Amino acid sequence: MTVNPARAQGVRVGLALLPADDDGALEPFYADLLAGMEEELDAHGASVFVHVVPDLDAEIVAYRRWAAEGLVDAVVVSDLVADDPREQACADLGLPAVLLGGEPRAGRWVVDYDNVTAMRTAVEFLAGLGHRRIGWVSGPQQYRHTRDRDAAFTAAVAAAGAVGVRREGDYGEASGAARTAELLDLPEPPTAIVYDNDLMPLAGLREATRRGLRVPADLSVLAWDDSANVRISHPPLSVVSRDVHELGALTATVLLRAVTGAEPTTTRTPGVRVVARGSTAPPPVGSR
Repeated sequence: MTVNPARAQGVRVGLALLPADDDGALEPFYADLLAGMEEELDAHGASVFVHVVPDLDAEIVAYRRWAAEGLVDAVVVSDLVADDPREQACADLGLPAVLLGGEPRAGRWVVDYDNVTAMRTAVEFLAGLGHRRIGWVSGPQQYRHTRDRDAAFTAAVAAAGAVGVRREGDYGEASGAARTAELLDLPEPPTAIVYDNDLMPLAGLREATRRGLRVPADLSVLAWDDSANVRISHPPLSVVSRDVHELGALTATVLLRAVTGAEPTTTRTPGVRVVARGSTAPPPVGSR
């Protein structure tokens, strides 16, 4: 995938993000994504403009201002929802948009990552350790990637002959703790929990410890996406790992192609794998 260096010089792309919690913090995922984007854009004399917004309406307002003032040449649209209005808003503004995690379709710029295979990989890893009661603390159901993971979780748990139970979080640490508590309060709590990001499992780990549970002897914890946070936790967290830095670089390349007039395409990202660390093990004897 090549980019014309002369046409990429001075290009500025925009990325509007919703915070992960009420404190306005961004998910570590986006820090890694931005690092990859900035590295690739800088190599071509381009740059990225990041703006934190409270909701989708505010994001569309930002797009209108960016287009009116000529602040950006293209945007990344992430965390897609059903009947997402942002793609049409960008089309109306003449603003090229790259859909991160969008549904592949002719005439769209899409960077697609396979959430179905990723969730299946997570469940198969835990089932392979012997877990038959598997919990999942998800992100918000409104997001396309959550719905994809939901279908995959249900199918993979059934295929493994296991029982799955889900609680919906919002990616923030407070919801990670609260949803973990709900799962652990069940009459037959899960022996393993997979989380949809790398903030919620850290809170889940603290909640388990507060209850006197040992991780991984009593409860296995599997995070989503590798980061410094999960690597330095105690114990270090096992993760469903994808190269988010590389995803950022790939997204930047697609953005530059969109700006320079290439034909819209879908670009698929590399697969995922489970990196096993100290937070996963077979379930306690008698609970299988």
